[in-house]
Amino acid sequence: MAHNLNFNSRTGKYSFFSVQEKAWHGLGQIVQDYPTSEEAIRYAGLDYEVIKSPLFTKSSNIIETSQGIEVGYGELDVPNYFANIRSDNNAVLGVVGKDYHIVQNREAFNFFDAIVGGGDGILYETAGALGNGERIFITAKLPDYIRVGNGDDITEKYIFLTTSHDGSGSITAAFTPIRIVCQNTLNASLRNMSNVVRIKHTSGAKQRLEDAHKVMGLANTLSNQLQDIFNNWTKVRVTDSEVKKLIQLALCPNKETLDLLKKGAEEEVSTVFKNTVDDAFAYAMISDTQQMETTKGTLFGAYNAVTGYYQNVRNYKDSEAKLQSIVLGGTAQLKTQKAFELCTSFEKIGADAFELN
Repeated sequence: MAHNLNFNSRTGKYSFFSVQEKAWHGLGQIVQDYPTSEEAIRYAGLDYEVIKSPLFTKSSNIIETSQGIEVGYGELDVPNYFANIRSDNNAVLGVVGKDYHIVQNREAFNFFDAIVGGGDGILYETAGALGNGERIFITAKLPDYIRVGNGDDITEKYIFLTTSHDGSGSITAAFTPIRIVCQNTLNASLRNMSNVVRIKHTSGAKQRLEDAHKVMGLANTLSNQLQDIFNNWTKVRVTDSEVKKLIQLALCPNKETLDLLKKGAEEEVSTVFKNTVDDAFAYAMISDTQQMETTKGTLFGAYNAVTGYYQNVRNYKDSEAKLQSIVLGGTAQLKTQKAFELCTSFEKIGADAFELN
């Protein structure tokens, strides 16, 4: 899988660090112990400032002289637009408007420290920069877990943050639980409670970033509710045919495909969709992690069939595309949310929730 990690020619290092595991093709700095925020910034090559610099363009003037016509050049100010520039190597990260507020890399780490009051409460696991350093990301592990079944099936609780310096997108912080045994990202939003906080790059962005940890207090509420839900799902039995119906409904790409499924015309759906369903169903049936007591023949296992497909089976063009799809509101996150809602309905009304007619 390709990567888009920033390579800092000044230091000769990739802008990435990871604790213990050799992620991102083994590039970057692998450290053995969880670092402080100051150490994480340095390990990840994020110890640079971003400066908003005025933009200029060349202007030309035609001048008549005794020798003929000459062209003179000068500088022309570009009003209300600025270039965001890295302080360490003068790389231009993007062009932004006058109201764009820079959130420095250290401020992003301050967000994490503020969530649990700093100290040993938050564990920085990965961080890095993409492209020329215009996008940064941080993942940090919270100190407790979501425990399913007898406690053998453990999901770690992470908070993921990404921000950009090129004027695109917003600052995004997401509560992202990850099941240890298979690294499935079990994202889910409950009712009106989202697992994502988005903050615009406007003049108040810094203040809102400092206040965002209050909203991320939802992570505790969300994780407690998910623990109860997942444990209940381990006690709900599902058949293989019901698992396949869940997969079909959750992964269905459009109304036309759904109509064909309802008519029983599965042979008429696209080959791409059939292969996708088959791959996800195969994962549900043969994956070692799907044969655990908590997942084999259970509603929790049915949900993991969809999350596991997107995390461990589906191919992505690069790691950034996978991140976008699974964590940042892309296709995988939308489809797994659909699976979560279908499983919630199944728990309440039974097999009718998976029926196609």
